[in-house]
Amino acid sequence: MACGFRRSIACQLSRVLDLPPENLIKSISAVPISRKEEVADFQLSVDSLLENNNDHSRPDIQIQAMRLAEKLKCDTVVSEISTGQGTVNFKINRELLTKTVLQQVIEDGSKYGLKSELFSGLPQKKIVVEFSSPNVAKKFHVGHLRSTIIGNFIANLKEALGHQVTRINYLGDWGMQFGLLGTGFQLFGYEEKLQSNPLQHLFEVYVQVNKEAADNKNVAKSAHEFFQRLELGDAQALALWRKFRDLSIDEYIRIYKRLGVHFDEYSGESFYREKSQEVLKLLDSKGLLQKTIKGTAVVDLSGNGDPSSVCTVMRSDGTSLYTTRDIAAAIDRMEKYNFDEMIYVLRFGLLGEKGHNG
Repeated sequence: MACGFRRSIACQLSRVLDLPPENLIKSISAVPISRKEEVADFQLSVDSLLENNNDHSRPDIQIQAMRLAEKLKCDTVVSEISTGQGTVNFKINRELLTKTVLQQVIEDGSKYGLKSELFSGLPQKKIVVEFSSPNVAKKFHVGHLRSTIIGNFIANLKEALGHQVTRINYLGDWGMQFGLLGTGFQLFGYEEKLQSNPLQHLFEVYVQVNKEAADNKNVAKSAHEFFQRLELGDAQALALWRKFRDLSIDEYIRIYKRLGVHFDEYSGESFYREKSQEVLKLLDSKGLLQKTIKGTAVVDLSGNGDPSSVCTVMRSDGTSLYTTRDIAAAIDRMEKYNFDEMIYVLRFGLLGEKGHNG
């Protein structure tokens, strides 16, 4: 639709400037919508018409824009012509715009907008979208909802454009918080409450054990030891953790069903607890791993020894961190899906961090 309006403007300019419309279309751009004031729909950069002119004494661009605007006339498509800073601005006939949009929506239905020339010839890609990613044993809150809605929108859009999309829910199902939760449930948990309302009960247990750990070093030590048992594969600790995880996922699936959201893969930090050690070995073999005086392991992201730009990838006791497991997950996905692009949609909004093949 926009391409049709742009082409109509280019045809009128073609008659005035004696240039092929094809040469003018690329110089006509849509004007960003402004909340403060009403703006034109399209604009022509006069400077772009003269970009091949090597004469540095060319006439003032603003005067050129005004002279060009005087030669143009409103028609059934363009209702208003004005000038800006070196631009000629065009406002589309609102009645025509409304009819064109509605007619296009009726004809295209759910495919509206996808038949635009802007998308023709786009190369198909393999794209991984990671979104939602709630923390196991914690309530699904508005931060997760935002990531879920935005991530699902991105995945739907990419699929509609013909890309091969893999939707991944990377659960926060590992880490020191499960040391606290495991210890907390042993101290304050009730099986009946866990079965009747798992996320609420686990949340209450987590809050209570955090308070206890802040005042009682023995509780904090027990939590640390519980997580170490998890990392070492202790059967009893893993069984309790697995119960928390399964009950949480069942609750999340019910929420996703109501939202009309689905995933191709449910993954999580726990899948990479062993592979995270391989990541540490890989970093060490490449000379990127550095030990600190506290016994932790870090990677210098600055490349010049800037202490403020280091990333901690291992605790002093040798256990892994979220970052370590996230690196392992990215490597695994590349091996599994050979993606061209990977998009992370985080809880606090969309960050433009993408992983690219190559």
